[in-house]
Amino acid sequence: MSRRAKGCVYLVGAGPGDPGLLTLRAAQLLASADTVVHDRLIHPGVLEHARPHARLIYVGKEGGGDSVRQEDIHTLLIGQARLGRSVVRLKGGDPFVFGRGGEEALALEEAGVPYEVVPGVSSIAAVPAAAAIPITHRGLSSTVTFATAHLASDTPDWEHLARAETLVLFMAGQRLEEATGALIGAGKAPGTLAAAVEAGTWEHQHVVEGTLADIASRVRAAELGSPTLLIIGAVVSLRSRLQSLVAQSHPAKFWRSQRAEGGHE
Repeated sequence: MSRRAKGCVYLVGAGPGDPGLLTLRAAQLLASADTVVHDRLIHPGVLEHARPHARLIYVGKEGGGDSVRQEDIHTLLIGQARLGRSVVRLKGGDPFVFGRGGEEALALEEAGVPYEVVPGVSSIAAVPAAAAIPITHRGLSSTVTFATAHLASDTPDWEHLARAETLVLFMAGQRLEEATGALIGAGKAPGTLAAAVEAGTWEHQHVVEGTLADIASRVRAAELGSPTLLIIGAVVSLRSRLQSLVAQSHPAKFWRSQRAEGGHE
C-alpha cells in the first residue's frame, strides 16, 4: 500500500491547558504526526510534544476577532490526509465537548477520509477541580448541568438552566452579564453562589467569586479574559475549605486567586 493511501486524521483532545493533563495517546500521536492543526487555546508545552519537523498550522478562533471558517478547516484536514499525511487535529479540552469535533468527524466521514477520535481531559471537570470546586457533592448537589453562554446560534433554555443544582457555563466571558441576567429573570436566586475561572489549569489561572447578582461586575473589575468558565451553585461554598487542602497536593501554579489584580498574560 502506498504512503498516500495511509493518510489519517486524529481528532485529539489536548486537555484544558496544563501539559501534564495531556493523555499518553495524544502525546504519542503528536510525536509521530506529519501535520498538527491546532486551536488557539493550546498550551505551548503541549505543542512541544510534536515531531521536530512536523508542520504546525494554526486555525484558532476567538470571539470578536479574526477566525478561520469551520468549512476551511474541514478542507484543510481532508487535503492533508489525501496527501498521505498523518494529521493531528489538536483541540482544547475534549473534541466532542463544545469543540466541533462532531462536525469535523462528519466531514471526514463524508469525504471517505480515515479518522480516529482521541478523547481529552475536558474543562467540564478539570477547571472546577483546579479551582478547588467539586461540581457534585453529597448533600449539596447530586446533578450538574453544562451549557455554553455563547448565544451566537442557539438561545439557551434559561428556565431549564435556572433549575440546575450546579450549572457550569462555558465561554462565559463575553456574555456574562447577559447570561446571569437571563438566569435571574428565569427564577434563579440572585444570591446563588458563583465563581468565574479564567484560564483554568494554566499558569495564570485566576478565580473570582461572588453571587449570581454580582459576579459579572466582579469579573469586569478583575479584567478577566478568555477563556472563562462560570460555575453556579452551592458547591462554590466548598472552595474556601478545600483550596488549602488541594493546594498541598498540586503545583502552586494552580492556585493564583490570591495574587494581586492585573498582570494577566
